Amino acid sequence: MPSGVILYGPPGSGKDTITSELVRLRPEFALFERLKAGTGRTTGYRLTTVDHIEELSRAGGLLYRNARYDAEYAIDRQGVASLVDANRVPVLHVGQVVGVRAVAAFPLHWIRVLLWCPLDVTESRSISRGDKDVETRVKVWHETREDLLAHEAEPWTLTLRTDQLGPAESANSVVDALAATDSAESRNIRELVG
Repeated sequence: MPSGVILYGPPGSGKDTITSELVRLRPEFALFERLKAGTGRTTGYRLTTVDHIEELSRAGGLLYRNARYDAEYAIDRQGVASLVDANRVPVLHVGQVVGVRAVAAFPLHWIRVLLWCPLDVTESRSISRGDKDVETRVKVWHETREDLLAHEAEPWTLTLRTDQLGPAESANSVVDALAATDSAESRNIRELVG
């Protein structure tokens, strides 16, 4: 069965960096570019309109949609299927546990990776990369922590502390989990998030 990778974690936890490292390690990995309607960052997205996202939603073409950072985001079935049809391993960035569940319903062997870093790391990484919305990203870090605590039994294939592991080591852990076809299991979330 084809595989996919879901990276979940707060802002600054390394989703972009680890995805870049995965692509560098093995060219079959490919960032899934979510649909985005709104302002802010454009790199790594397929820009569209809210009306288009709504149309796809009504037609059953979305796996998940959410609003954050004054924008609307969506993960479309056809976008994931296109990568799989091209023999690529889609790497999806998802910011809510309910989104992880929704995406995991798509018929692939999903590696579910929980990335974590402390608040001060999120803040310093956000500042160092020049984010203009550092306060919002700090707020989202807290929301992510609460989301995890509200879904403590959620199964994860891997849990990676990106303040303790470098990008290459993290990416290699994902590759190893994919090769071993590891199954997801519940983790000690309270210990992880403090």
